[in-house]
Amino acid sequence: MARSTRAFAIGLAFTMMMAACAPSAGESRSGGGSAGTGQVQSASTPKRLTAAIRGLAVVAYQKLNPRSNIPGEDSLERLAASGLTVPALDGNGRLPRLADAAPTVDNGNWKLLPDGTMETRWTIKDGARWSDGTPITTDDLLFTMQVVRDKELPIFDHAAYASLGSVETINNRTVVAHWTKTYIYADQLFSFEIALPFPKHKLEQAYLNDKEHFTDNPGWGPEMVGSGPFKVKDWQLGSLVVFEANDQYILGRPKIDEITVKFIPDPNTLAANILAGAVDTTWGGRTDIEWAQEVYGKWQDGKLDTYTSLMLQIYPQMIGSTPAVISQSADFRRALTMALDRQAMADTFQLGRSSVGHTFLAPSEPEYQFIEPAIVKYAYDPQRSLQILQGLGYTRGTDGALRDASGQQLSFQVRTSQGDVTQEKAMQASADDWQRLGAEVERFLVPPQRANDAEFRATFPSFDVKRQAGTMDYAKSFLTRAIALPTNNFLASGNNSRYSRPEMDAAINNYYTTVPWDERMEYARQVVHELSDDAAWIGLYYVVEPGLVPNKLTNLRAGRAEVNRLDFIHEWDIQR
Repeated sequence: MARSTRAFAIGLAFTMMMAACAPSAGESRSGGGSAGTGQVQSASTPKRLTAAIRGLAVVAYQKLNPRSNIPGEDSLERLAASGLTVPALDGNGRLPRLADAAPTVDNGNWKLLPDGTMETRWTIKDGARWSDGTPITTDDLLFTMQVVRDKELPIFDHAAYASLGSVETINNRTVVAHWTKTYIYADQLFSFEIALPFPKHKLEQAYLNDKEHFTDNPGWGPEMVGSGPFKVKDWQLGSLVVFEANDQYILGRPKIDEITVKFIPDPNTLAANILAGAVDTTWGGRTDIEWAQEVYGKWQDGKLDTYTSLMLQIYPQMIGSTPAVISQSADFRRALTMALDRQAMADTFQLGRSSVGHTFLAPSEPEYQFIEPAIVKYAYDPQRSLQILQGLGYTRGTDGALRDASGQQLSFQVRTSQGDVTQEKAMQASADDWQRLGAEVERFLVPPQRANDAEFRATFPSFDVKRQAGTMDYAKSFLTRAIALPTNNFLASGNNSRYSRPEMDAAINNYYTTVPWDERMEYARQVVHELSDDAAWIGLYYVVEPGLVPNKLTNLRAGRAEVNRLDFIHEWDIQR
């Protein structure tokens, strides 16, 4: 696994200096006094926390960052906004937040009707208000549904809407959603996963008067009126955002008075800020486990937490690819998959804590044991890869280069986001393996300035290295309707490969509309089999996500991922 480009990718200043002596993850040490200051705070001193994200955030609403190209915007969303419900920390069911109760069959708020339709009911808590003091009512929920189901705003689209019929209000606090067919995640409506409520009084005029620029409205960022535990106090584009405790928050004013979130894309600059005490914690992912271990080895003010909830993968371009064989031949994609030493990547880049991702679902998820037999797995086998490519008309010359019948060397691009160390390492390693096979590989890093250029990101020529959630719900990302195209201004999102098969659409739709577990798992098996057999998605390995947590923070709940922990940030406190 010792490769020059791989060593270059790993060779950040803070990544290689102290790997041998870095303490184990989860170990906590006291730094003596308040983190980064060494000063004792009085009871009258405001409680302040400074976090950092890797992205240059422009909004605090994740649906406007559908491909997660700007890391950390989902963390800002957790501070500024709340849904009617949130997922339980253990992943088992949902908890009420702005609503009195989460819909369940047991409490009667989720009704499965004899004709195959459904109803879900929510009642907004009495006293729920937006951060400017305006009451949250069902008018806001109806406005939200009007916007997110608007065909002219495909960026808000979600698989749930294919099953959703009408939404009606019972009074100014109670709303009922009528579903034309079963949808297994119906209780997530009006929440982070599907559609957070919008403040009608803040955004309606922008929507009615200038729909073309609606998503550019400052109400999504610097002028945001939210329902979350914190509200925007100051937003300096390209630099930071300051949040202050929201006195109107339905669960009470948070214990922390002010949170500053700095935007620091460069990992070395981020490390310097942490070690100098200018940053207390990191959010939003996109920090590398090796980097985190090295920083932690020098940091005396907290602990290192890790989560394994994401998958790193390569998306092949399935529309207008360069060369065309990428999108035209499943055998070609299978051959390139076999040429990747994915276990070596996992061992090297994830410090032996990870494994090859043969499908998008993480082994820790409850569905995995049921779908695992249906996965088509490709072992590392460069010789078999060459045999397949030879069958497609490629020959390997004495110089080691693969050429087609016309004598042209096999050449393509692999790209990823600049500054994401984990993705850059995987891109470099994959390019190394493919070049060793005989291909000429261009390595391209997408600069932050183009991170959210929808057309540019969707129309990559060959391969794109990205990460994704490792849950079964990610299946919706392989629907044809989620393909970014000129007809939707490239604003549809999720299907990064731009892959389309009627059989896949049918299996995914059946999965989402089937309640009995055994039947649903049959459709889940069809989804993972179709995707892996067609090699329309190349899984690399599961990503260990690190988080640096300062000792001065208290009342943190354990969660399956960082965003789950942030759902309870109103409970956090700072010890004086």
